[in-house]
Amino acid sequence: MQKNKIFIALSAFACVVTPAQSADVTNTFLPVNISVDAAKPMGDVKPIWRFFGADEPNYAYMKEGEKLLSELGQLGAPQVYFRAHHLLTSGDGAYALKWGSTSAYKEDANGNPVYDWTINDKIFDTYLARGIKPYVQLGFMPEALTMHPQNYPHHPPVNEKADPAGGQSYPPKDYVKWGNLAYEWANHCVEKYGQAEVEKWYWEVWNEPNIMYWHGTHEDYFKLYDYAIAGVRRALPTARVGGPETAGGPGGKFLHEFLQHCAHGTNYVTGKIGSPLDFISFHAKGSPEFTNGHVRMAMSSQLRNMDDAFAVIASFPEYKKTPIVIGESDPDGCAACREPRDAYRNGTMYSSYTAASFPRALELATKHGVNLEGALTWAFEFEDQPPFAGFRQLASAGLDLPVLNVFRMFGKMDGQRLAVTSSAGLNAEIIRAKNVRENPDIAAQASLSKNKLCVLVWYYHDDDLPGPNAAIDLVLNGILLANGKATLTRYVIDADHSNSDEAWKKMGSPFPLSAAQNAQLEKAGQLAAVGQPESVAVNNGVAEVKFSLPRQGVTLLVFNWD
Repeated sequence: MQKNKIFIALSAFACVVTPAQSADVTNTFLPVNISVDAAKPMGDVKPIWRFFGADEPNYAYMKEGEKLLSELGQLGAPQVYFRAHHLLTSGDGAYALKWGSTSAYKEDANGNPVYDWTINDKIFDTYLARGIKPYVQLGFMPEALTMHPQNYPHHPPVNEKADPAGGQSYPPKDYVKWGNLAYEWANHCVEKYGQAEVEKWYWEVWNEPNIMYWHGTHEDYFKLYDYAIAGVRRALPTARVGGPETAGGPGGKFLHEFLQHCAHGTNYVTGKIGSPLDFISFHAKGSPEFTNGHVRMAMSSQLRNMDDAFAVIASFPEYKKTPIVIGESDPDGCAACREPRDAYRNGTMYSSYTAASFPRALELATKHGVNLEGALTWAFEFEDQPPFAGFRQLASAGLDLPVLNVFRMFGKMDGQRLAVTSSAGLNAEIIRAKNVRENPDIAAQASLSKNKLCVLVWYYHDDDLPGPNAAIDLVLNGILLANGKATLTRYVIDADHSNSDEAWKKMGSPFPLSAAQNAQLEKAGQLAAVGQPESVAVNNGVAEVKFSLPRQGVTLLVFNWD
Protein backbone atom coordinates (compact mmCIF):
# COMPACT_ATOMS: atom_id res chain seq x y z
CA MET A 1 0.00 0.00 0.00
CA GLN A 2 1.39 3.39 -0.91
CA LYS A 3 2.55 5.57 1.95
CA ASN A 4 0.49 8.56 0.86
CA LYS A 5 -2.88 6.84 0.73
CA ILE A 6 -5.53 8.51 2.86
CA PHE A 7 -7.48 6.60 5.54
CA ILE A 8 -11.00 7.81 6.34
CA ALA A 9 -12.48 6.06 9.39
CA LEU A 10 -16.26 6.05 9.15
CA SER A 11 -16.83 5.25 12.81
CA ALA A 12 -20.51 6.14 12.62
CA PHE A 13 -21.12 2.97 10.60
CA ALA A 14 -19.14 0.55 12.73
CA CYS A 15 -20.86 -2.38 14.42
CA VAL A 16 -24.31 -1.74 12.99
CA VAL A 17 -26.22 -4.72 14.38
CA THR A 18 -29.52 -6.15 13.20
CA PRO A 19 -31.94 -7.20 15.94
CA ALA A 20 -31.51 -10.85 14.98
CA GLN A 21 -27.77 -10.70 15.56
CA SER A 22 -26.18 -11.41 18.91
CA ALA A 23 -23.48 -9.20 20.39
CA ASP A 24 -20.85 -11.94 20.52
CA VAL A 25 -21.14 -12.42 16.74
CA THR A 26 -21.22 -8.78 15.72
CA ASN A 27 -18.28 -7.89 17.91
CA THR A 28 -16.17 -9.90 15.49
CA PHE A 29 -15.15 -8.63 12.07
CA LEU A 30 -14.53 -10.24 8.73
CA PRO A 31 -11.74 -8.35 6.93
CA VAL A 32 -12.48 -7.56 3.28
CA ASN A 33 -10.31 -5.75 0.74
CA ILE A 34 -12.10 -4.16 -2.23
CA SER A 35 -10.25 -2.40 -5.03
CA VAL A 36 -11.71 -0.17 -7.76
CA ASP A 37 -9.69 0.93 -10.78
CA ALA A 38 -11.05 4.14 -12.25
CA ALA A 39 -8.48 3.94 -15.03
CA LYS A 40 -10.01 0.72 -16.38
CA PRO A 41 -13.49 1.41 -17.81
CA MET A 42 -15.26 -1.75 -18.95
CA GLY A 43 -18.03 -0.33 -21.09
CA ASP A 44 -21.21 1.55 -20.37
CA VAL A 45 -23.25 0.94 -17.25
CA LYS A 46 -26.22 -1.25 -18.29
CA PRO A 47 -29.30 -0.27 -16.29
CA ILE A 48 -30.96 -3.66 -16.54
CA TRP A 49 -32.79 -2.96 -13.25
CA ARG A 50 -35.22 -0.44 -14.81
CA PHE A 51 -38.12 -2.89 -15.33
CA PHE A 52 -40.91 -3.74 -12.87
CA GLY A 53 -44.21 -5.59 -12.96
CA ALA A 54 -47.18 -7.12 -11.15
CA ASP A 55 -50.05 -9.57 -11.60
CA GLU A 56 -52.66 -6.97 -10.66
CA PRO A 57 -52.97 -4.22 -13.31
CA ASN A 58 -55.69 -2.24 -11.55
CA TYR A 59 -53.51 -1.38 -8.54
CA ALA A 60 -51.70 1.10 -10.78
CA TYR A 61 -54.39 3.79 -10.57
CA MET A 62 -55.21 3.31 -6.90
CA LYS A 63 -53.85 5.54 -4.14
CA GLU A 64 -50.84 3.49 -3.10
CA GLY A 65 -50.18 2.28 -6.64
CA GLU A 66 -50.03 5.83 -7.95
CA LYS A 67 -47.68 6.80 -5.15
CA LEU A 68 -45.29 3.94 -5.84
CA LEU A 69 -45.35 4.48 -9.61
CA SER A 70 -44.40 8.11 -8.98
CA GLU A 71 -41.40 6.92 -6.97
CA LEU A 72 -40.39 4.45 -9.67
CA GLY A 73 -40.65 7.21 -12.25
CA GLN A 74 -38.17 9.26 -10.22
CA LEU A 75 -35.45 6.60 -10.23
CA GLY A 76 -33.63 8.40 -13.04
CA ALA A 77 -32.70 7.92 -16.66
CA PRO A 78 -33.09 5.84 -18.70
CA GLN A 79 -36.81 5.18 -18.78
CA VAL A 80 -38.47 2.78 -16.33
CA TYR A 81 -40.92 0.20 -17.79
CA PHE A 82 -43.85 -1.61 -16.17
CA ARG A 83 -45.39 -4.96 -17.15
CA ALA A 84 -48.74 -6.28 -15.88
CA HIS A 85 -50.87 -9.37 -16.42
CA HIS A 86 -54.62 -9.36 -17.15
CA LEU A 87 -54.70 -6.33 -19.43
CA LEU A 88 -57.17 -8.19 -21.65
CA THR A 89 -58.89 -10.29 -18.96
CA SER A 90 -62.60 -9.48 -19.01
CA GLY A 91 -64.27 -7.64 -16.14
CA ASP A 92 -65.13 -4.20 -14.86
CA GLY A 93 -61.84 -3.33 -13.20
CA ALA A 94 -62.33 -5.79 -10.35
CA TYR A 95 -59.09 -7.06 -8.83
CA ALA A 96 -57.80 -9.72 -6.45
CA LEU A 97 -54.49 -11.35 -5.60
CA LYS A 98 -52.83 -12.41 -8.86
CA TRP A 99 -55.80 -11.16 -10.88
CA GLY A 100 -57.23 -8.03 -12.46
CA SER A 101 -59.60 -7.07 -15.26
CA THR A 102 -60.44 -4.59 -18.00
CA SER A 103 -63.35 -4.07 -20.37
CA ALA A 104 -61.25 -4.29 -23.53
CA TYR A 105 -63.27 -6.85 -25.52
CA LYS A 106 -66.83 -8.04 -25.68
CA GLU A 107 -69.12 -9.25 -28.48
CA ASP A 108 -72.64 -8.17 -29.33
CA ALA A 109 -75.55 -10.55 -29.87
CA ASN A 110 -74.39 -11.18 -33.42
CA GLY A 111 -70.83 -12.02 -32.40
CA ASN A 112 -69.36 -8.72 -33.56
CA PRO A 113 -66.43 -7.32 -31.54
CA VAL A 114 -67.06 -4.45 -29.14
CA TYR A 115 -63.91 -2.69 -27.93
CA ASP A 116 -63.74 -0.56 -24.79
CA TRP A 117 -60.35 0.87 -23.83
CA THR A 118 -61.53 2.88 -20.80
CA ILE A 119 -59.73 0.85 -18.13
CA ASN A 120 -56.67 0.11 -20.27
CA ASP A 121 -56.30 3.84 -20.93
CA LYS A 122 -56.60 4.57 -17.23
CA ILE A 123 -53.76 2.14 -16.52
CA PHE A 124 -51.44 3.49 -19.23
CA ASP A 125 -52.34 7.12 -18.48
CA THR A 126 -51.27 6.51 -14.89
CA TYR A 127 -47.95 5.04 -16.00
CA LEU A 128 -47.13 7.80 -18.45
CA ALA A 129 -48.14 10.64 -16.14
CA ARG A 130 -45.54 9.34 -13.67
CA GLY A 131 -42.67 8.80 -16.06
CA ILE A 132 -43.27 5.07 -16.64
CA LYS A 133 -43.62 3.44 -20.06
CA PRO A 134 -45.72 0.34 -20.74
CA TYR A 135 -44.19 -3.08 -21.27
CA VAL A 136 -47.42 -4.29 -22.88
CA GLN A 137 -48.57 -7.86 -22.32
CA LEU A 138 -51.07 -9.14 -24.87
CA GLY A 139 -53.07 -11.32 -22.50
CA PHE A 140 -55.06 -12.91 -21.07
CA MET A 141 -57.99 -14.15 -23.20
CA PRO A 142 -61.23 -12.13 -23.00
CA GLU A 143 -64.31 -14.07 -21.94
CA ALA A 144 -66.09 -13.54 -25.26
CA LEU A 145 -63.08 -14.87 -27.16
CA THR A 146 -61.86 -17.80 -25.07
CA MET A 147 -62.63 -21.30 -26.24
CA HIS A 148 -63.35 -22.26 -22.61
CA PRO A 149 -65.56 -19.59 -20.96
CA GLN A 150 -67.21 -22.00 -18.53
CA ASN A 151 -64.95 -21.26 -15.53
CA TYR A 152 -64.07 -17.66 -16.23
CA PRO A 153 -63.31 -15.81 -12.96
CA HIS A 154 -65.55 -12.94 -11.92
CA HIS A 155 -65.01 -10.79 -8.82
CA PRO A 156 -62.87 -13.21 -6.80
CA PRO A 157 -62.37 -12.13 -3.16
CA VAL A 158 -59.66 -9.46 -3.08
CA ASN A 159 -57.61 -11.31 -0.47
CA GLU A 160 -57.67 -14.65 -2.26
CA LYS A 161 -55.73 -15.78 -5.29
CA ALA A 162 -57.81 -16.19 -8.42
CA ASP A 163 -57.48 -19.37 -10.44
CA PRO A 164 -54.60 -18.78 -12.91
CA ALA A 165 -55.84 -21.69 -14.99
CA GLY A 166 -59.38 -20.41 -15.54
CA GLY A 167 -61.04 -19.53 -18.82
CA GLN A 168 -58.65 -16.61 -19.36
CA SER A 169 -55.77 -19.05 -19.88
CA TYR A 170 -57.17 -20.79 -22.99
CA PRO A 171 -56.60 -20.18 -26.73
CA PRO A 172 -59.02 -18.02 -28.69
CA LYS A 173 -61.99 -19.57 -30.43
CA ASP A 174 -61.10 -17.36 -33.41
CA TYR A 175 -57.48 -16.40 -34.13
CA VAL A 176 -58.49 -13.77 -36.67
CA LYS A 177 -60.53 -11.97 -34.01
CA TRP A 178 -57.56 -12.32 -31.66
CA GLY A 179 -55.28 -10.70 -34.21
CA ASN A 180 -57.79 -7.94 -34.81
CA LEU A 181 -57.97 -7.32 -31.05
CA ALA A 182 -54.20 -6.80 -31.01
CA TYR A 183 -54.49 -4.47 -34.00
CA GLU A 184 -57.33 -2.40 -32.51
CA TRP A 185 -55.48 -2.00 -29.19
CA ALA A 186 -52.19 -0.99 -30.78
CA ASN A 187 -53.95 1.31 -33.25
CA HIS A 188 -55.87 2.97 -30.42
CA CYS A 189 -52.61 3.53 -28.52
CA VAL A 190 -50.97 5.11 -31.58
CA GLU A 191 -53.96 7.40 -32.07
CA LYS A 192 -54.10 8.37 -28.38
CA TYR A 193 -50.41 8.62 -27.48
CA GLY A 194 -48.70 9.11 -30.85
CA GLN A 195 -46.41 6.95 -32.93
CA ALA A 196 -43.20 8.37 -31.43
CA GLU A 197 -44.35 7.42 -27.93
CA VAL A 198 -45.66 3.94 -28.67
CA GLU A 199 -42.50 3.05 -30.62
CA LYS A 200 -40.67 3.21 -27.27
CA TRP A 201 -42.86 0.54 -25.67
CA TYR A 202 -42.36 -3.22 -25.55
CA TRP A 203 -45.16 -5.48 -26.85
CA GLU A 204 -45.05 -9.12 -25.78
CA VAL A 205 -47.49 -12.02 -26.09
CA TRP A 206 -48.86 -13.82 -23.03
CA ASN A 207 -47.17 -15.06 -19.87
CA GLU A 208 -45.42 -18.35 -19.16
CA PRO A 209 -47.09 -20.35 -21.94
CA ASN A 210 -45.15 -23.47 -20.94
CA ILE A 211 -47.12 -23.89 -17.69
CA MET A 212 -50.69 -23.46 -16.37
CA TYR A 213 -51.16 -19.96 -17.79
CA TRP A 214 -51.62 -21.50 -21.26
CA HIS A 215 -54.01 -24.37 -21.96
CA GLY A 216 -52.90 -24.95 -25.51
CA THR A 217 -50.05 -26.69 -27.29
CA HIS A 218 -46.72 -25.12 -28.16
CA GLU A 219 -47.91 -24.74 -31.71
CA ASP A 220 -51.07 -23.05 -30.48
CA TYR A 221 -48.91 -20.47 -28.76
CA PHE A 222 -46.80 -19.89 -31.87
CA LYS A 223 -50.05 -19.27 -33.76
CA LEU A 224 -51.25 -16.95 -30.98
CA TYR A 225 -47.95 -15.06 -31.22
CA ASP A 226 -48.04 -14.71 -35.01
CA TYR A 227 -51.57 -13.35 -35.06
CA ALA A 228 -50.95 -10.95 -32.17
CA ILE A 229 -47.70 -9.59 -33.61
CA ALA A 230 -49.21 -9.26 -37.07
CA GLY A 231 -52.00 -7.20 -35.53
CA VAL A 232 -49.63 -4.92 -33.61
CA ARG A 233 -47.36 -4.48 -36.62
CA ARG A 234 -50.34 -3.71 -38.86
CA ALA A 235 -51.12 -0.79 -36.57
CA LEU A 236 -47.49 0.21 -36.05
CA PRO A 237 -44.89 -1.40 -38.36
CA THR A 238 -42.09 -0.10 -36.11
CA ALA A 239 -43.49 -1.56 -32.88
CA ARG A 240 -40.97 -3.41 -30.69
CA VAL A 241 -42.33 -6.96 -30.34
CA GLY A 242 -41.18 -10.12 -28.61
CA GLY A 243 -41.73 -13.10 -26.31
CA PRO A 244 -42.27 -15.83 -25.20
CA GLU A 245 -41.95 -15.08 -21.41
CA THR A 246 -41.30 -18.74 -20.54
CA ALA A 247 -41.22 -19.89 -16.92
CA GLY A 248 -38.07 -21.58 -15.65
CA GLY A 249 -35.56 -19.98 -17.99
CA PRO A 250 -35.81 -21.83 -21.31
CA GLY A 251 -38.92 -23.68 -20.10
CA GLY A 252 -37.61 -27.07 -21.14
CA LYS A 253 -37.69 -27.15 -24.94
CA PHE A 254 -40.16 -24.31 -25.29
CA LEU A 255 -37.75 -21.41 -25.82
CA HIS A 256 -35.72 -23.37 -28.37
CA GLU A 257 -38.86 -24.36 -30.28
CA PHE A 258 -40.13 -20.77 -30.20
CA LEU A 259 -36.87 -19.36 -31.57
CA GLN A 260 -36.84 -22.08 -34.20
CA HIS A 261 -40.36 -21.05 -35.22
CA CYS A 262 -39.47 -17.35 -35.39
CA ALA A 263 -36.30 -17.98 -37.36
CA HIS A 264 -37.26 -20.85 -39.65
CA GLY A 265 -40.93 -21.78 -39.18
CA THR A 266 -43.91 -20.94 -41.33
CA ASN A 267 -45.75 -17.86 -40.11
CA TYR A 268 -49.40 -18.68 -39.40
CA VAL A 269 -50.57 -15.33 -40.77
CA THR A 270 -48.36 -14.65 -43.78
CA GLY A 271 -47.50 -18.20 -44.82
CA LYS A 272 -43.89 -17.03 -45.19
CA ILE A 273 -40.84 -18.17 -43.27
CA GLY A 274 -40.18 -16.43 -39.97
CA SER A 275 -41.90 -14.25 -37.39
CA PRO A 276 -40.84 -10.80 -36.11
CA LEU A 277 -38.80 -10.91 -32.90
CA ASP A 278 -37.21 -7.70 -31.63
CA PHE A 279 -36.53 -8.93 -28.08
CA ILE A 280 -36.49 -12.30 -26.35
CA SER A 281 -38.02 -12.77 -22.91
CA PHE A 282 -37.99 -15.52 -20.29
CA HIS A 283 -38.35 -15.74 -16.49
CA ALA A 284 -35.81 -16.59 -13.79
CA LYS A 285 -36.69 -17.33 -10.17
CA GLY A 286 -34.87 -18.28 -7.00
CA SER A 287 -36.12 -20.95 -4.60
CA PRO A 288 -36.05 -20.09 -0.88
CA GLU A 289 -36.93 -22.54 1.87
CA PHE A 290 -37.56 -22.46 5.59
CA THR A 291 -35.11 -24.74 7.35
CA ASN A 292 -33.94 -25.12 10.94
CA GLY A 293 -35.98 -22.14 12.01
CA HIS A 294 -34.76 -19.64 9.42
CA VAL A 295 -35.10 -18.62 5.78
CA ARG A 296 -32.50 -19.96 3.37
CA MET A 297 -32.38 -18.40 -0.08
CA ALA A 298 -31.30 -20.17 -3.28
CA MET A 299 -29.90 -17.73 -5.82
CA SER A 300 -28.44 -20.65 -7.76
CA SER A 301 -31.90 -21.54 -9.08
CA GLN A 302 -32.37 -18.06 -10.52
CA LEU A 303 -28.90 -18.03 -12.06
CA ARG A 304 -29.39 -21.49 -13.59
CA ASN A 305 -32.58 -20.27 -15.27
CA MET A 306 -30.61 -17.40 -16.76
CA ASP A 307 -27.60 -19.47 -17.73
CA ASP A 308 -29.68 -22.14 -19.44
CA ALA A 309 -31.82 -19.62 -21.35
CA PHE A 310 -28.80 -17.58 -22.42
CA ALA A 311 -27.23 -20.77 -23.77
CA VAL A 312 -30.30 -21.52 -25.90
CA ILE A 313 -30.39 -17.97 -27.28
CA ALA A 314 -26.66 -18.01 -28.03
CA SER A 315 -27.13 -21.21 -30.04
CA PHE A 316 -29.09 -19.22 -32.66
CA PRO A 317 -26.63 -17.02 -34.56
CA GLU A 318 -29.45 -14.80 -35.79
CA TYR A 319 -30.50 -14.01 -32.20
CA LYS A 320 -27.21 -13.86 -30.33
CA LYS A 321 -27.25 -10.05 -30.31
CA THR A 322 -31.03 -9.63 -30.01
CA PRO A 323 -31.97 -7.72 -26.84
CA ILE A 324 -33.07 -9.94 -23.96
CA VAL A 325 -35.45 -8.98 -21.16
CA ILE A 326 -35.79 -11.38 -18.25
CA GLY A 327 -39.50 -10.64 -17.96
CA GLU A 328 -39.66 -11.75 -14.31
CA SER A 329 -36.45 -11.97 -12.27
CA ASP A 330 -36.98 -12.64 -8.57
CA PRO A 331 -35.84 -14.52 -5.45
CA ASP A 332 -38.98 -16.69 -5.47
CA GLY A 333 -41.94 -17.57 -7.65
CA CYS A 334 -45.03 -16.10 -5.99
CA ALA A 335 -45.32 -12.43 -5.03
CA ALA A 336 -48.81 -12.91 -3.53
CA CYS A 337 -47.87 -15.93 -1.39
CA ARG A 338 -47.01 -15.62 2.30
CA GLU A 339 -45.33 -18.72 3.67
CA PRO A 340 -42.48 -19.13 6.21
CA ARG A 341 -40.00 -19.31 3.32
CA ASP A 342 -41.14 -15.82 2.25
CA ALA A 343 -40.28 -14.09 5.53
CA TYR A 344 -37.21 -12.46 3.98
CA ARG A 345 -39.23 -9.88 2.04
CA ASN A 346 -39.72 -6.97 4.45
CA GLY A 347 -36.11 -6.73 5.55
CA THR A 348 -32.53 -6.49 4.41
CA MET A 349 -32.17 -10.04 3.09
CA TYR A 350 -34.33 -9.05 0.09
CA SER A 351 -32.34 -5.87 -0.49
CA SER A 352 -28.92 -7.54 -0.25
CA TYR A 353 -30.08 -10.41 -2.50
CA THR A 354 -31.24 -7.86 -5.07
CA ALA A 355 -27.98 -5.91 -4.96
CA ALA A 356 -25.97 -9.11 -5.47
CA SER A 357 -28.13 -10.76 -8.14
CA PHE A 358 -28.23 -8.06 -10.83
CA PRO A 359 -24.45 -7.99 -11.43
CA ARG A 360 -24.47 -11.81 -11.60
CA ALA A 361 -27.06 -11.70 -14.38
CA LEU A 362 -24.75 -9.45 -16.39
CA GLU A 363 -21.83 -11.81 -15.72
CA LEU A 364 -23.74 -14.74 -17.21
CA ALA A 365 -24.83 -12.70 -20.23
CA THR A 366 -21.19 -11.77 -20.86
CA LYS A 367 -20.22 -15.43 -20.54
CA HIS A 368 -22.58 -16.35 -23.40
CA GLY A 369 -21.99 -13.21 -25.45
CA VAL A 370 -25.69 -12.29 -25.47
CA ASN A 371 -27.32 -8.89 -25.14
CA LEU A 372 -29.09 -8.58 -21.78
CA GLU A 373 -31.19 -5.40 -21.89
CA GLY A 374 -33.35 -5.83 -18.80
CA ALA A 375 -34.18 -7.93 -15.75
CA LEU A 376 -37.72 -7.18 -14.58
CA THR A 377 -38.47 -7.26 -10.85
CA TRP A 378 -41.92 -8.77 -10.35
CA ALA A 379 -42.78 -6.75 -7.26
CA PHE A 380 -45.04 -3.75 -6.80
CA GLU A 381 -47.55 -3.23 -3.96
CA PHE A 382 -50.82 -4.75 -2.74
CA GLU A 383 -53.87 -2.61 -2.05
CA ASP A 384 -56.19 -3.13 0.93
CA GLN A 385 -53.47 -4.76 3.01
CA PRO A 386 -51.97 -3.92 6.41
CA PRO A 387 -48.38 -2.67 6.57
CA PHE A 388 -45.59 -5.26 6.29
CA ALA A 389 -48.06 -8.00 5.38
CA GLY A 390 -45.34 -10.24 3.93
CA PHE A 391 -45.96 -10.01 0.20
CA ARG A 392 -43.09 -9.63 -2.27
CA GLN A 393 -43.40 -5.93 -2.90
CA LEU A 394 -41.47 -2.67 -3.10
CA ALA A 395 -43.72 -0.79 -0.70
CA SER A 396 -46.30 -1.86 1.86
CA ALA A 397 -49.36 0.26 2.71
CA GLY A 398 -47.59 3.23 1.16
CA LEU A 399 -44.36 2.63 3.10
CA ASP A 400 -41.22 1.95 1.07
CA LEU A 401 -39.40 -1.28 1.94
CA PRO A 402 -35.60 -1.63 2.03
CA VAL A 403 -35.48 -3.33 -1.38
CA LEU A 404 -36.79 -0.19 -3.11
CA ASN A 405 -33.74 1.67 -1.84
CA VAL A 406 -31.44 -0.69 -3.74
CA PHE A 407 -33.07 0.55 -6.94
CA ARG A 408 -32.56 4.12 -5.77
CA MET A 409 -28.89 3.24 -5.39
CA PHE A 410 -28.79 1.68 -8.86
CA GLY A 411 -30.37 4.85 -10.24
CA LYS A 412 -27.45 6.95 -9.04
CA MET A 413 -24.93 4.91 -11.04
CA ASP A 414 -24.20 5.90 -14.64
CA GLY A 415 -21.37 6.39 -17.09
CA GLN A 416 -18.75 3.66 -17.40
CA ARG A 417 -18.45 0.42 -15.46
CA LEU A 418 -15.16 0.03 -13.62
CA ALA A 419 -13.01 -2.98 -12.82
CA VAL A 420 -13.58 -4.16 -9.22
CA THR A 421 -11.96 -6.90 -7.17
CA SER A 422 -12.92 -8.17 -3.71
CA SER A 423 -11.12 -10.57 -1.39
CA ALA A 424 -14.50 -11.92 -0.22
CA GLY A 425 -16.47 -11.74 -3.47
CA LEU A 426 -17.93 -14.74 -5.21
CA ASN A 427 -18.99 -14.81 -8.88
CA ALA A 428 -21.90 -16.02 -10.92
CA GLU A 429 -20.38 -19.43 -11.69
CA ILE A 430 -19.68 -20.18 -8.02
CA ILE A 431 -23.12 -19.05 -6.89
CA ARG A 432 -24.80 -20.97 -9.71
CA ALA A 433 -23.03 -24.15 -8.64
CA LYS A 434 -23.04 -23.85 -4.83
CA ASN A 435 -25.34 -21.00 -3.78
CA VAL A 436 -24.00 -18.74 -0.99
CA ARG A 437 -23.99 -21.26 1.84
CA GLU A 438 -20.43 -21.24 3.15
CA ASN A 439 -18.57 -17.97 2.67
CA PRO A 440 -20.69 -14.87 2.12
CA ASP A 441 -20.60 -12.80 -1.04
CA ILE A 442 -19.12 -9.41 -0.09
CA ALA A 443 -18.47 -7.62 -3.33
CA ALA A 444 -19.06 -4.42 -5.27
CA GLN A 445 -19.78 -2.79 -8.59
CA ALA A 446 -18.58 0.68 -9.54
CA SER A 447 -19.29 3.38 -12.10
CA LEU A 448 -17.57 6.53 -13.29
CA SER A 449 -19.22 9.50 -14.96
CA LYS A 450 -18.18 13.13 -15.18
CA ASN A 451 -16.95 14.22 -11.74
CA LYS A 452 -18.67 11.27 -10.01
CA LEU A 453 -17.52 7.81 -8.96
CA CYS A 454 -19.99 5.39 -7.33
CA VAL A 455 -19.22 2.16 -5.50
CA LEU A 456 -22.10 -0.14 -4.51
CA VAL A 457 -21.06 -2.71 -1.88
CA TRP A 458 -23.20 -5.62 -0.65
CA TYR A 459 -22.77 -8.24 2.06
CA TYR A 460 -25.01 -11.17 1.14
CA HIS A 461 -25.51 -14.68 2.53
CA ASP A 462 -28.26 -17.20 1.72
CA ASP A 463 -28.96 -17.93 5.39
CA ASP A 464 -30.90 -15.43 7.48
CA LEU A 465 -28.66 -15.94 10.49
CA PRO A 466 -26.29 -13.76 12.53
CA GLY A 467 -22.80 -13.21 11.18
CA PRO A 468 -19.80 -10.99 11.78
CA ASN A 469 -19.68 -7.48 10.43
CA ALA A 470 -17.44 -6.93 7.44
CA ALA A 471 -14.48 -4.62 8.05
CA ILE A 472 -14.07 -3.25 4.53
CA ASP A 473 -10.94 -1.57 3.23
CA LEU A 474 -11.91 0.13 -0.04
CA VAL A 475 -9.09 1.41 -2.23
CA LEU A 476 -9.76 3.63 -5.24
CA ASN A 477 -7.09 3.84 -7.91
CA GLY A 478 -6.72 5.95 -11.03
CA ILE A 479 -8.73 8.98 -9.88
CA LEU A 480 -7.50 11.99 -11.85
CA LEU A 481 -8.33 15.17 -9.93
CA ALA A 482 -7.02 18.70 -10.31
CA ASN A 483 -7.24 19.66 -6.64
CA GLY A 484 -6.75 16.26 -4.99
CA LYS A 485 -10.01 16.27 -3.04
CA ALA A 486 -13.35 14.50 -3.44
CA THR A 487 -16.57 14.73 -1.44
CA LEU A 488 -17.93 11.43 -0.15
CA THR A 489 -21.62 10.80 0.51
CA ARG A 490 -22.55 7.38 1.82
CA TYR A 491 -25.99 5.77 1.61
CA VAL A 492 -26.78 2.70 3.73
CA ILE A 493 -29.45 0.00 3.90
CA ASP A 494 -29.28 -1.93 7.17
CA ALA A 495 -31.26 -2.35 10.40
CA ASP A 496 -30.98 1.34 11.27
CA HIS A 497 -31.02 3.06 7.89
CA SER A 498 -33.38 3.07 4.88
CA ASN A 499 -35.54 0.51 6.65
CA SER A 500 -39.20 1.16 7.48
CA ASP A 501 -39.73 -2.43 8.65
CA GLU A 502 -37.19 -2.22 11.46
CA ALA A 503 -38.45 1.25 12.39
CA TRP A 504 -41.96 -0.21 12.68
CA LYS A 505 -40.72 -3.04 14.90
CA LYS A 506 -38.96 -0.55 17.16
CA MET A 507 -42.33 1.22 17.54
CA GLY A 508 -43.78 -2.05 18.79
CA SER A 509 -45.37 -3.03 15.45
CA PRO A 510 -48.47 -0.85 15.91
CA PHE A 511 -51.57 -1.28 13.77
CA PRO A 512 -53.42 0.74 12.76
CA LEU A 513 -50.87 3.49 12.41
CA SER A 514 -51.46 7.01 13.63
CA ALA A 515 -50.77 9.87 11.25
CA ALA A 516 -47.57 10.68 13.16
CA GLN A 517 -46.39 7.04 13.06
CA ASN A 518 -47.12 6.79 9.36
CA ALA A 519 -45.14 9.96 8.65
CA GLN A 520 -42.22 8.64 10.70
CA LEU A 521 -42.23 5.35 8.83
CA GLU A 522 -42.49 7.08 5.45
CA LYS A 523 -39.31 8.96 6.33
CA ALA A 524 -37.61 5.77 7.55
CA GLY A 525 -38.36 4.11 4.21
CA GLN A 526 -36.39 6.65 2.17
CA LEU A 527 -32.80 6.09 1.10
CA ALA A 528 -30.69 7.42 3.95
CA ALA A 529 -27.41 9.29 3.56
CA VAL A 530 -25.52 8.65 6.79
CA GLY A 531 -23.76 11.55 8.42
CA GLN A 532 -22.56 14.61 6.57
CA PRO A 533 -20.61 14.55 3.29
CA GLU A 534 -16.90 14.22 4.00
CA SER A 535 -13.81 15.48 2.22
CA VAL A 536 -11.57 12.68 1.02
CA ALA A 537 -7.98 13.39 0.00
CA VAL A 538 -6.73 11.80 -3.21
CA ASN A 539 -2.97 11.54 -3.62
CA ASN A 540 -1.33 10.31 -6.81
CA GLY A 541 -4.74 9.15 -7.97
CA VAL A 542 -5.33 6.96 -4.91
CA ALA A 543 -7.72 7.17 -1.97
CA GLU A 544 -8.71 4.73 0.74
CA VAL A 545 -11.87 4.44 2.82
CA LYS A 546 -12.52 2.01 5.66
CA PHE A 547 -15.92 1.19 7.07
CA SER A 548 -18.04 -1.56 8.61
CA LEU A 549 -20.99 -3.26 6.94
CA PRO A 550 -23.35 -5.72 8.69
CA ARG A 551 -24.48 -9.00 7.21
CA GLN A 552 -27.23 -8.39 4.59
CA GLY A 553 -26.26 -4.72 4.48
CA VAL A 554 -25.85 -2.66 1.30
CA THR A 555 -24.04 0.65 0.94
CA LEU A 556 -23.45 3.10 -1.88
CA LEU A 557 -20.46 5.44 -1.73
CA VAL A 558 -20.69 8.43 -4.04
CA PHE A 559 -17.52 10.47 -4.64
CA ASN A 560 -17.97 13.86 -6.30
CA TRP A 561 -15.41 16.47 -7.32
CA ASP A 562 -15.23 19.76 -9.22
